Amino acid sequence: MGYLPDGGEAIGRSVELVETFDSLFREPLVPNKSTLLLSVAGTSFISLSATAATIASWSITTAFPTGAGNVPTGTTYSVGQADQGELVTGTNLSSVHALAAATYTSPSGNGSTYAFSSNNWSIGDYYQAALSTSGFESISVSWDQARSATGPSSFEMIFSVNSGATWSTGVTYTVLQSGGGGALGTWNTTTYNSLYTSTQSLAGAENASSVLVRFRALVSGASSGSNRIDNVVFSGNLVPAPGAIALLGLAGLIGRRRR
Repeated sequence: MGYLPDGGEAIGRSVELVETFDSLFREPLVPNKSTLLLSVAGTSFISLSATAATIASWSITTAFPTGAGNVPTGTTYSVGQADQGELVTGTNLSSVHALAAATYTSPSGNGSTYAFSSNNWSIGDYYQAALSTSGFESISVSWDQARSATGPSSFEMIFSVNSGATWSTGVTYTVLQSGGGGALGTWNTTTYNSLYTSTQSLAGAENASSVLVRFRALVSGASSGSNRIDNVVFSGNLVPAPGAIALLGLAGLIGRRRR
């Protein structure tokens, strides 16, 4: 089998497939060999370039400390790196508040055991996910978010690919209330409610070594008013390896040689 630089095992297997088909199609009974070979290579290329994957996701798998004197307080708290995904190392999900009185708890999630919750929200406070999207394109993020009756309801999702030097606005949105009068649902550990899920593409965040995404409050809440986030998932398609593109040219050369 010939050598293709930087193709990886997947590219090697695709090249073997092309060569196998080429050997099978040497008999004169098989017409239009170049067309068939190009089809094989094209299929391989498409499968390599459109492979969707989870880059990093947080489902809040661990309860926060509880009890008198143990509940986390202060201007920031982090749950650490993603618990699933292709690029988990170096990721982080945190919350930042202007008021040191903010407390951080882990109530029921949206169909999961825990969520990331905090109170004492001021305008500009946020949850932040930090990750890399290196090797991925067509980036998107989905997340579940809810509030208490007196928690902040108006948010925006913004992102940066240059360590926070500049920010792009992804979307502004309203956070629905969970539980209590007028709520459309109540978060619990067993039932997922899609009404609380948002999904947004991140145009310009592809193949970046550092991406920051903030879910930022546009209004304040009561001191005891809480807002929580859960199931934060970043997805994308694998960027085709350099050798994948060469498959199309390889198949064309083989087809011309055999005609």
